Amino acid sequence: MDTSCPFPRNQPLPSPWSRARKAQEQALQGLALAELKERSNNALRNTNSELFTLTYGALVTQLCKDYENDDDVNKQLDKMGYNIGVRLIEDFLARSNVGRCHDFRETADVIAKIAFKMYLGITPSITNWSPGGDEFSLILENNPLVDFVELPDNHSTLIYSNLLCGVLRGALEMVQMAVDVKFVQDTLKGDSVTEIRMKFLRRIEDNLPAGEE
Repeated sequence: MDTSCPFPRNQPLPSPWSRARKAQEQALQGLALAELKERSNNALRNTNSELFTLTYGALVTQLCKDYENDDDVNKQLDKMGYNIGVRLIEDFLARSNVGRCHDFRETADVIAKIAFKMYLGITPSITNWSPGGDEFSLILENNPLVDFVELPDNHSTLIYSNLLCGVLRGALEMVQMAVDVKFVQDTLKGDSVTEIRMKFLRRIEDNLPAGEE
């Protein structure tokens, strides 16, 4: 068996540029995670607010340079957010002392009143529950990620704060909850509020491993 090439045949070798891009994205992702953890300290939240906003802006700007269209940037932001959420949940549980939620309504309260407050300094409103209680909206009257931000005309389909969707998805997956998370309104696109829609999909069995994407 020929073992001279460590990569699968019929697939292109990763270029030095692609490896450098991945390393840069991982560095920005790690920096965003570190600053989110710092913001959970009430004494530091105000002083770090502008720094976190600028760091996130640098991350989005880099992705827009690296990928050809907004859809790819949106997917990458969700993926990076997922990886952050997978790590952030441990910090959240340790700091908040929150126990296991018994239903999706309790989960919604924890997300809005504790998690968002802890890491972003805001408390979204919970509204628009579905009749079955498996879907709701978070209304953000103020989104600190978009301070100082204005979307250029050539990025009209960019979901600038899509990292938040990935964070929520990754964190909840670590506590055995599969959810769908998406933005349905965005003040950056002229809407009066920012709305994140969350839908419970299923309970994940304990024997199914979860991890980074």
